[in-house]
Amino acid sequence: MTDLFTEIQRVIRIQDATEKCEATHLLAGSLDQYQPVHEGHVASITAPGYPARLKLVAPRELKRRSIHSQQGRNILLHAIAHIEFNAINLALDAAYRFRHQPSSFYDDWISIADDEARHFEMIRGYLLKHGCDYGDYPAHNGLWDMAEKTAGDVLARMALVPRVLEARGLDVTPAMMERLQRAGDTDAVAILAVIYQDEIGHVRTGSHWFFHHCEQRGLEPRAAFSELVDTHMHGELRGPFNISARLQAGFDEMEMSRLTAKY
Repeated sequence: MTDLFTEIQRVIRIQDATEKCEATHLLAGSLDQYQPVHEGHVASITAPGYPARLKLVAPRELKRRSIHSQQGRNILLHAIAHIEFNAINLALDAAYRFRHQPSSFYDDWISIADDEARHFEMIRGYLLKHGCDYGDYPAHNGLWDMAEKTAGDVLARMALVPRVLEARGLDVTPAMMERLQRAGDTDAVAILAVIYQDEIGHVRTGSHWFFHHCEQRGLEPRAAFSELVDTHMHGELRGPFNISARLQAGFDEMEMSRLTAKY
């Protein structure tokens, strides 16, 4: 049987978007063909595979356009496509990087990578329908920066990627959908509605594994989460928060009260 981690690393490094999505779907559908070799070398991945034509820039260099034009909506959906493409890599990296986890940990994150690939394909289909493709506009790489910062600690990864970065998507997506609805773009709204519902489950999975590792280390989860945010993000957690979605995604009312009061 092929080593699971060797295959995950291979998929992370794939540059072609179509090939990466296909390989992710295949991996998720054939996990019984792979055996995890936990003692193998864990490579440092400073950058996952991106399409060669994609230009990565600082966030301040990204242009914004009104979503009342198709070009503006293309730019917005391209940015979301980049988030979803990064999310494939982030989910796969969680499964690749952290060894000696319960088998369900690997099942969960490869399944999430499969979802993220499906999300990316939905958005790419929208872009192609409207005359552009992934890589036509520049993008920034803040999501993978967080992967590097948390590469050495599964607790930090579970706190800061699903429970901060992905959870932020739960906060901002409903308003984005309303804006697109007002612009008359029902296709984009329908895509974001699917992604929004799936992401609640993804953040809930991240919360589950965060709590699991807090319990393993004898840590109080709320205090541990706050400390990790302060350490890695200098306390810069953005509000306002989508409280109802975050409650569905594994946050509790006391935690949300603390976050709302602090941010």
